[in-house]
Order: sequence, then C-alpha cells, then structure tokens
Amino acid sequence: MKKEEKIRVGISIGDLNGIGSEVILKTFEDSRMLDFCTPVIFASVKILSFLKKQYTINSNLHGVDKTSQILDGKINVLNIWKEPVDINFGEENEKIGSYAVKSLEAATRALKNNEVDILVTAPINKSSIQSDAFKFPGHTDYLDQELEGNSLMFMITEDLKVGLLTDHVALKDIADTITPELIEEKINTIYTSLKQDFGISKPKIAVLGINPHSGDNGVIGKEDEEVLKPTIKKINDSGKLVYGPYAADSFFGSNTYKAFDAIVASYHDQGLIPFKTLSFGKGVNYTAGLDQIRTSPDHGTAFEIAGKNQADHSSFKEAVFAALKIYKNRRQYAEITKNPLKKQPRKPQKK
Repeated sequence: MKKEEKIRVGISIGDLNGIGSEVILKTFEDSRMLDFCTPVIFASVKILSFLKKQYTINSNLHGVDKTSQILDGKINVLNIWKEPVDINFGEENEKIGSYAVKSLEAATRALKNNEVDILVTAPINKSSIQSDAFKFPGHTDYLDQELEGNSLMFMITEDLKVGLLTDHVALKDIADTITPELIEEKINTIYTSLKQDFGISKPKIAVLGINPHSGDNGVIGKEDEEVLKPTIKKINDSGKLVYGPYAADSFFGSNTYKAFDAIVASYHDQGLIPFKTLSFGKGVNYTAGLDQIRTSPDHGTAFEIAGKNQADHSSFKEAVFAALKIYKNRRQYAEITKNPLKKQPRKPQKK
C-alpha cells in the first residue's frame, strides 16, 4: 500500500432492521473520520440514502459498483444489490437477514482480495441470518472458516482485554469442551495478539476458573484441578507469564484484573458480563488469531430503539479506531520481526 493511500475500512451493514446503519452513518457524519481512513460500506447507496434521511444525517455518499471506483475522502458505498428492500425497524426478518449475509460475504471477499485493509461489522441477528447456505452462529465462526488462523473472541478497551476459551457454547457443554489442547491454543492466540496487535512485549495473562471458587480443590468440580491448573503450569513453564485459575466472582470487583494485560474467561458470560458492565459503549469485539483484522461494536441490533434515532455510535466508532490501530501495530511488528540483525562478516585475521 502506498504511503499516501489511507487505510480502507470495509464495513458490513448488519441487520437493516436494527441500529447498524444508524451507528455507521453517525460515525462517518464527522468528516474528520475521513482523515484517518477510507470507509467502504457494502450495501446499497439507495438504501443508505433513505436511511440518511431517516436519521437527518448531512453527509454525502459516494456510490460505486466496483472497488476500483473507491475514492479517498468519500463515504464509499459499494452496491451489493440494486433492488429496493422493505425495512421494518425492530422486526426479525429472514429476508433482511439475507441482505446482512450478502454484505458480510462481499466484505469478506474484498478483505481476502486485499481490496480493503480491515473489516468492521455492524450487528446481525443470529436467527435471521440462518439459511441452508449460511449456518454459522455469528461473525466469528464464519470468519474462522473464511480466513487463515484460529479465531478467538477478544473483547477489548484501552485498559481491559478479555478473551474466551469458549464463546457460543451451551453452558451444559462447557466443561467437556475445555481441553488442555483448547486452553493452550486460546492462550497462545491471546499471547501472540497482545504482542503483535497491541505492542505488549511481555504480556501478563490471568485465567479465570471454570467452576465457582475455581472448584475449591475439587469440592465443586474437578475440572480446575485436573485440566486447568496443569495446563496453566505447563504454559507458565514455557516462559509465558500466565497465572491462575482465579475465582471469577471476586476477580473484577477487587480490581485484580488491573494487574494483567488480558484475562481469559472460561465461557461467554463469565467474561462478557464484567466486561460490558465496566466498558459498555466503549468496548470492542475483536476477532483475534486470524490473518486479517475484524472488529465490531460490543452491542447487538438493539431492535427496541431501531429507527428512533436514539442509538449511541460510540462503540462502533471505537471499533473503527481499534481496527486502524491494530492494523498499524501489525505492520510495525512485521517490520521489526522480519529483518533480524544480520551476522556481520568476520574481520580478516591478522597474520
């Protein structure tokens, strides 16, 4: 990428009946955003022009039909479809879900083809997107299939980062899902991400227990003693600063989390409830571990306020800035690590 070119941010539109389009348009209504990046929204310029009026947003949209027409300094809308779409704010609808999928698939293709540099996804409805052709529970699982690497849901702010051993897994299946191999894979992904994506040279990581009170020495479940503790010790012995398991109920309230660069939660709500309590509206969902960068806001479609011009776009804006920062950090890390100091030729020995 040439120096004068701005980072291209591919944006999938999400569920059109939700608040995704609103937070996208509000984010780029501030023209200063175009000093940092070039947005490319994968949708329909006709639909977004209608939505722009709905939210009384005064910004110009640049409709394009192919990526070669993308311009810096413009809010680019790449037309993925041309037909009209019936929007009914706040309603769950499979047809609307299919447009969310079209947008996501097109944006992902552009990311893989280096036509955009990073991907920021607006919220989808997990039920509406399901079809015979698309059977993923969410963005993370789909991107894990499409991109290289092992994906990990990493919830991030400047001061708090929470990764998950399991994400969209039923509570009854969690203990069986967490194996030594999974623990090592996820912690190694977080460790690498902290180094290359966030510039932390010696990451310090805390791991939360699987059971209440980390099992109380086997009284409340044996998984912490038999699976988690030995695996953490093995990782720690390899030289990584990984500690735990810590009892999850007091870990955040006591501010213990502030002593670590990242926290590993055993399951979805164990990590996301404290994260969203401490950071809601400022948090970002980052898919770590992949060869491409994807972020999203920390909220959902918010059907209850969709179309009412009440959505706060702070988290979506943070998602854009986080993706830009990670992109720059990765490039810097790659530059530093690709050219180790070459051996100097030996001086000729004096006779």
